[in-house]
Amino acid sequence: GKVVHTLSVGGRGEAHHGGFTDDRRYLWAGRLDDNRIFVFDIGANPAKPKLVRTITDFADRTGFVGPHTFYALPGRMLVQGLSNTQDHGGRTGMAVYNNKGEFVARYDMPTGDHDGVAADGYGYDIGINPQKNALLTSSFTGWNNYMMDFGKLVQDAEAMKRFGNTMVMWNLKAMKPEKVMSVPGSPLEIRWSLNAGDNWAITATALTSKLVLVKQDAAGQWQARAVADVGDPAKIPLPVDISITADAKGLWVNTFMDGKARYFDLTNPEAPVQTYEKVIGKQVNMVSQSWDGKRVYFTSSLLGNWDKRGDDDEQFLKLYHWDGKALTEQFAIDFYKLNLGRAHHMKFSARPGKRASIEDAPQVASMRQ
Repeated sequence: GKVVHTLSVGGRGEAHHGGFTDDRRYLWAGRLDDNRIFVFDIGANPAKPKLVRTITDFADRTGFVGPHTFYALPGRMLVQGLSNTQDHGGRTGMAVYNNKGEFVARYDMPTGDHDGVAADGYGYDIGINPQKNALLTSSFTGWNNYMMDFGKLVQDAEAMKRFGNTMVMWNLKAMKPEKVMSVPGSPLEIRWSLNAGDNWAITATALTSKLVLVKQDAAGQWQARAVADVGDPAKIPLPVDISITADAKGLWVNTFMDGKARYFDLTNPEAPVQTYEKVIGKQVNMVSQSWDGKRVYFTSSLLGNWDKRGDDDEQFLKLYHWDGKALTEQFAIDFYKLNLGRAHHMKFSARPGKRASIEDAPQVASMRQ
């Protein structure tokens, strides 16, 4: 493994997740602390991305804080916030931009009573099943918590109450919430089965260490229920990222506290079975795999103030080969040794499709009106 190029955008700001535009020629990436969104041209020369736009008014235009998830729609980018400008708590929403980086609309996460379920207004990930006209969102916590020192946070009983406990199914075309589901313990990453005709997605809860299946019942209603434990929930292994195989028959689940990757057999999504586990490092967070499932990549950082300290603060990108039975390490890149900071999100390039309608932009531009 070798780093071939780096590009600094200046400052820190808790750089976090990114997502491709619909044609995969541009990559949008956000920072959770200062709310900046960066747009990179990766189509012209994928080995040397170029920063073409910086959106600085996400919070001013939307009232949301912490642009987290970037999900491409035709000609649009859907951005999920984590917090808000009023109290930096967990209530938030989604913003829509066009591919030029211009703000289009905002949608608040639902609050109040929804058929007996208390909607908390929290957000985190976005997952879409276009066949079902379904947009599914999950829930995390607000700026006050995710920017707090982790040791201090877990000792603060009131702060620990301020985590999301819901998932919301939206009508994708109407962008309206249709059902709020109770999912205790902060459900994070959402992964839909990509198989034609399948009607289910899966997530993991950070605080209760459960795999939760979201599926339509016989009446066509969306239901969420826990279907498996991740490790020993009593020890709070802290499930973080998950990665579903292309055929939806397997799922990788990373647990931050013990640094493990666990593989679950999803042949029956109603009853996942763990078949393998391996320690990747002192801490591990993100996981991504190749389309054929033979290469599995891991990174280490959760959040700047939540990562471990001292010798346990490992920062890496690691590649393993998976033969269906065991992981074999192929390379490890030490981010601290290369002065690259903390390793978090990964995105993999592909042959771009039709060009997006984005115009040449200056190095830095604000969409403020």
